[in-house]
Amino acid sequence: MPSLLVLGGTGFVGSSLCAKLVDRFGGGSAQIVVPTRRPARAKHLQLLPTVQIAAADVHDDATLARLVRGRDAVVNLIGILHGSESEFDRAHVQLPRRLAQACASARMNRVLHVSAIGADPRAPSRYLRSKAAGEAALDTKALDLTVLRPSVVFGDGDRFLTVFARLQAMLPVVAIPSPQARFQPVWVDDLAAAVVRCLEDRTTIGETIECAGPETYTLEQLVRIAGRASGHPRPVFGLPDAIARLEAWLLEAMPGEPLLSRDNLDSMKVPNVASGALPGLARLGIRPASVEAVVPLYLGPGRGPTRLGEWRAAIHRR
Repeated sequence: MPSLLVLGGTGFVGSSLCAKLVDRFGGGSAQIVVPTRRPARAKHLQLLPTVQIAAADVHDDATLARLVRGRDAVVNLIGILHGSESEFDRAHVQLPRRLAQACASARMNRVLHVSAIGADPRAPSRYLRSKAAGEAALDTKALDLTVLRPSVVFGDGDRFLTVFARLQAMLPVVAIPSPQARFQPVWVDDLAAAVVRCLEDRTTIGETIECAGPETYTLEQLVRIAGRASGHPRPVFGLPDAIARLEAWLLEAMPGEPLLSRDNLDSMKVPNVASGALPGLARLGIRPASVEAVVPLYLGPGRGPTRLGEWRAAIHRR
């Protein structure tokens, strides 16, 4: 049975992935290690058999080397949506570079790295440029690397469609930036399934796989879907670019993580859709769920958290 290290396992995608890994490898002596600096935030994972929460700072070289040692594979999910140049560099570039060094020292070579559709060193946003630099940092001959590039990820607990649903529950109208920005959202369960299948399929080594849903939407269409599904449809209109940028600047200046940043606006200049030039989820035998099929199951009126297995049964796909 495998011994796996999941970096970023306490987050939105990581929580779904850990459940999938337990489903697939949970018996016997399998070991799924999830490091975190705040173990109290990982209580939802402690009920999963074979998942071990390790109090650790993965940005510390000695700690990361210790965590990697003896593993069969490492999955890196760590990423941030907002931050300064140095914060993006620390999370998206320096950590993958240190991970590559730790793996080389431990002679552990299997790595799955979750990046982002649109990652490119010439991209207009710091987020996408740093994602490209992180991929490059791991692209060494010493590693058996598979890169997964998801579009925006949705599902119960997301910070995308759920936010738009809540805004429409509170406001009489919703004003959004870049209403025609294009997305191809992927269900978190499908992305987690893709990681598991890549772990099992060594023919994916050396590949970059785009993980996107079956349909492309504009941001305005997605906001309207979230409003209808939650029972609070509101008029939606787009903000002029100059006003949107001013709004983002003001939100960045407020305490806490902003709902929108200027770098997010720069990212939306690049269509968040599969290029078609790289293999997609079909390469892994996954038929992705649509937004319309899943969103009502967690945003619908009166709906609470739902187990992934129940979602799969409701959609008649798994």
